[in-house]
Amino acid sequence: MTVSNSSQRIKAIDIVKSLLLVILPLLSFAAFNPEIASTETNDLALPQEKHLRNVRQLTFGGENAEAYFSSDGKKLIFQSTRDGRECDQIYTMNIDGSDVRLVSTGEGRTTCSYFFPGHKRVLYSSTHLGGKQCPPKTRFLKRLCLGRL
Repeated sequence: MTVSNSSQRIKAIDIVKSLLLVILPLLSFAAFNPEIASTETNDLALPQEKHLRNVRQLTFGGENAEAYFSSDGKKLIFQSTRDGRECDQIYTMNIDGSDVRLVSTGEGRTTCSYFFPGHKRVLYSSTHLGGKQCPPKTRFLKRLCLGRL
């Protein structure tokens, strides 16, 4: 690793830490604020649920994960495998589920996306510089065994 790559990585880590300080409070504000969540859908919550309100499903089909709010609470950025792609890519959408847009390159595998403050730029991790194709999937352990069998 060169010195410039190391300093760039440290700067990226500092940016992500700063963004988390901004994003995490907004997640709870936007997710549970009735002014932002304009329609309530109780059929997504279990009847015994007492804490969640205004739960709405925004994505249908594909595999969707790691969604984060923009600083103004009007947009989400998330990773998804959809539109015939084999790897996760980064998309944005309005919080009502409209205006879904691919913002990553469409190549490689992506993860960990965030809006910069002001939400005009985004940050995400990608393998696309290592190759356009998806990297091989990792094999997850089906179980963890401690001690002897």
